[in-house]
Amino acid sequence: MPQLAIAKDFLTRYARLEKRLQRAVDDALDKFADTYYAGGHLEKVTDARDSRARTLRITQGYRGVVLAPDAGDTYLLVTVLPHDDAYAYIRDKRFSVNQALGVLEVRDEGRLEVLATALAPAAEAVESRLFDHVPDKHLAQLGIDPQTRAIVRLLPDESHLDAISGMMPAAQHNALVALSSGMTVEEAWAEVSKDLVDPVGPEHIDPDDLATAIRRTPGEAVFVEGPESLREMLDHPFDVWRTFLHPRQRRIAYRPSYNGPTMVTGGAGTGKTVTAVHRVAHLARRYADGPPQILFTTFTTTLDAALRAQVELLIEDPAQLARVDVRNLDKVAYQVLRKERGRGPDFPKRRELERLWDEAGADAGCSGAFLLSEWEQVVLAQNLRTERAYLAARRRGRGSRLGAEQRKRVWQAILAATARMAAADQWTFVQASAEAADILERTGERPYRHVVVDEAQDLHPAKWRLARALAPEGADDLFIAGDPHQRIYDHRVSLGGVGIDVRGRSRKLTVSYRSTQEILSWAVGLLGAAPTTGMDDLEDDLDAYTSPLRGRRPTVRGHRDRASELAALADQVEVWLGQGVEPGSIGVAARTEEVARRVREELAGAGIATCGLTGGEGVRGGTMHSMKGLEFRCVAAVGVGADLVPLEARVTPAAEDAIAHGHDLQRERNLLFVACTRARDALHVSYAGEPSPFLPRS
Repeated sequence: MPQLAIAKDFLTRYARLEKRLQRAVDDALDKFADTYYAGGHLEKVTDARDSRARTLRITQGYRGVVLAPDAGDTYLLVTVLPHDDAYAYIRDKRFSVNQALGVLEVRDEGRLEVLATALAPAAEAVESRLFDHVPDKHLAQLGIDPQTRAIVRLLPDESHLDAISGMMPAAQHNALVALSSGMTVEEAWAEVSKDLVDPVGPEHIDPDDLATAIRRTPGEAVFVEGPESLREMLDHPFDVWRTFLHPRQRRIAYRPSYNGPTMVTGGAGTGKTVTAVHRVAHLARRYADGPPQILFTTFTTTLDAALRAQVELLIEDPAQLARVDVRNLDKVAYQVLRKERGRGPDFPKRRELERLWDEAGADAGCSGAFLLSEWEQVVLAQNLRTERAYLAARRRGRGSRLGAEQRKRVWQAILAATARMAAADQWTFVQASAEAADILERTGERPYRHVVVDEAQDLHPAKWRLARALAPEGADDLFIAGDPHQRIYDHRVSLGGVGIDVRGRSRKLTVSYRSTQEILSWAVGLLGAAPTTGMDDLEDDLDAYTSPLRGRRPTVRGHRDRASELAALADQVEVWLGQGVEPGSIGVAARTEEVARRVREELAGAGIATCGLTGGEGVRGGTMHSMKGLEFRCVAAVGVGADLVPLEARVTPAAEDAIAHGHDLQRERNLLFVACTRARDALHVSYAGEPSPFLPRS
């Protein structure tokens, strides 16, 4: 029976098509299936680079590209492109099987031939070339075929190797990068073979067996089990990839057991969350009945709802689903306190609390806002219980230096303010987490067997102590997913400092499956050059952060005033809507709620329906903070000018505290990075007046 496989590129491109084109693809694939994938609906191209490549007519203006092997009955839907692009693709691309790795490869042979001609004179002009020291037999051991080897021998330096990354087979390019970085042949082989599915020796690799090569290729295709499976994929193409694991992610998610806390890090869109969701599913299979054993938690209620939807998408067995509790840590803390006290705590508004703290802070000569922040960011963060401990505590990152006598006055003011809160039965969420952790430690109760944490970089240390106290220490107790480059709150935590040791059990993902490389490269530039410390106290970087997706570069537009900027935004949204992008797939982010409100008013005035970022009908809009954890086909970041980004009120003056100033600026950079990397296909950035100093100059 013929077998149909759908390449990742096909599904992602399908998801970006207008609805009318998606319907045309559906009709074409129905006919394709009716003729067992190989009938008259597949057309040969007379000047195809690879005789096995075919086109599938979608409409007059669009074609699908299908790989139809000479032998066997597995067909691969490679991509869907405009008519001329599809034929150009087939005229330039050739498919092959890597003779060392056994994976399917595709190369842009047309461009490589042109490049070889251009490289020859440059190679002659240099005394040594990049791979002169590597013999052919070692290149062959790493899967570098003779055709590629001929070009490799011409490369003068690493910049030329980088330039051909999009033309040559990815596995071969990865092997060459490993060698050029100084790895031995053995080390390079370990690097390129680590993600293999069903690895075999070269003697077992058939160069004509494309079907087996497709199955061995990490994360590049999904096999269709029948018409119903195909229909479900096309109905929910992004759901497929939200729950589809690449081999490296799968090994992390489905490892039988870890002997302690485990952490997964990676840049935006690298699949940390989907890895965590699959880990939850893996753990859920251990339990046939009983109360929930697994807590899947995160920072905000918005992400709480999104995680629940993904878990329900993946876990179909009701009994297994019942073993999973999806809720944020504030709700968990509330539950613990309510059980202990017989009633839940009351959380007044921040402004109301600051007034109470203003009264307590008067004698200490500080504002209620400062005093409340000192309590949460120093006292509760470090779990300080005595004046002596507070006097000795480090206050790195705080905006004001305090002498010993000042600290004593602040400590007494904190005691007075917390006493007033206790008398009024008022709480903060951070305080509730700290108290809930104390209750669990005192009683020895452990409500769960496993705790899985997403967006870990934004948790306050008190919430980490709660997470640690929710499950007994041991195998598979904590599974943590986060990215320090997306830290958008003041909570800088050392996991070791809160009793969570991930040494030797930390994994890093480097490939983004959300944003295009063009968006990714531009957005990484927003982060600046300051080093970032991870939650394991080690320096973290995005040097290896890449995307296999390609698209247009982000647009950056300046305007004379806010009114002009918002009018241009409405025009851009109209363009996206006219291209068939659904309103709910467009997100607009602003640094402040005031600008977000003006965005909604402008769009409404243009007849464009709007709603909040997390639901409703229309184009979604809100603050950059609210974009956390979401994704859209098209994103507009507005108000990215020097007046708002960075937001002066959120940045400590350098003269007051240089360290805090640097931390605050980096947090503002991270926030803009988070907002921009919510975009899958298109990113529009605008400002009024002077641009933000964070924006790349070119």
